[in-house]
Amino acid sequence: MLHPEFHIPPHDAGHPKAHMTLSQDAAKQGPLVGLFVTCLVDLFRPSVGFAAIKLLEAGGARVEVPFTQTCCGQPAFNSGDRADAVALARNVIESFERFDYVVAPSGSCAGMIRRHYPELLGSDPDLAHRAEALAAKTFELTSFLVNVLRQTRVQANFAGTVTYHDSCSSLRELGIAASPRKLLASVDGLTLTELAEREVCCGFGGAFSVKYPAISTAILEAKLRSILATGAKTVLAADLGCLMQIAGGLAREKSGVEARHVAEVLADMTDVPAIAAPRR
Repeated sequence: MLHPEFHIPPHDAGHPKAHMTLSQDAAKQGPLVGLFVTCLVDLFRPSVGFAAIKLLEAGGARVEVPFTQTCCGQPAFNSGDRADAVALARNVIESFERFDYVVAPSGSCAGMIRRHYPELLGSDPDLAHRAEALAAKTFELTSFLVNVLRQTRVQANFAGTVTYHDSCSSLRELGIAASPRKLLASVDGLTLTELAEREVCCGFGGAFSVKYPAISTAILEAKLRSILATGAKTVLAADLGCLMQIAGGLAREKSGVEARHVAEVLADMTDVPAIAAPRR
């Protein structure tokens, strides 16, 4: 079972124990946001969580990360394990319903809460209306920054050409395409070169890549060719699952192309090694 706490790097080990609020001067009257960290960010890329907090607070939000959060339940839901999916969804609702908004640096997890919780819990008289209420105030990070906090610019620098991968969940479940590009357009030094087939899947799909590895690999190889054809030195995305799939392929091919979460670039926090890059 995943540890419920957001993992804090050693130099931040003294932060509060009940709820993690990174900025003591976030005592503004902005909306209170509960950050849904996601399992992959928690376990593999905590820098994405800190980047999300920085962006949200810069936009005027007050941010907390409840330690009681665990998985959103999507793996269980997609595998037909309804009992565990319901139990995990209940925990998410209990952990986050007190917030004005719930924000996730992942279209996949945000899509699970926003699109699938009402379906999953619709027959439960106790949870149905609570699931609907939580779904209505849950957003993917870049969408929340642009459409709720009305942020159109960030204070960041990133020298070089990048390309952008739209995750299936962000694009198809939530209809998100413009918001990350609008924010990236404000990053000093950054040039965005679009993929020729930017709406094509990377082949990850969670359990799909485990159940159908040959198909997953073939889809990934097509995506890698598309990325390399742009000439970009960095590929960005808003879902860590996609990025781990793509970064692994790029590293195996020794392509020299880096993979990063878009939040790290927007927050000007690119001092950490790229995903799947050798440790310095």
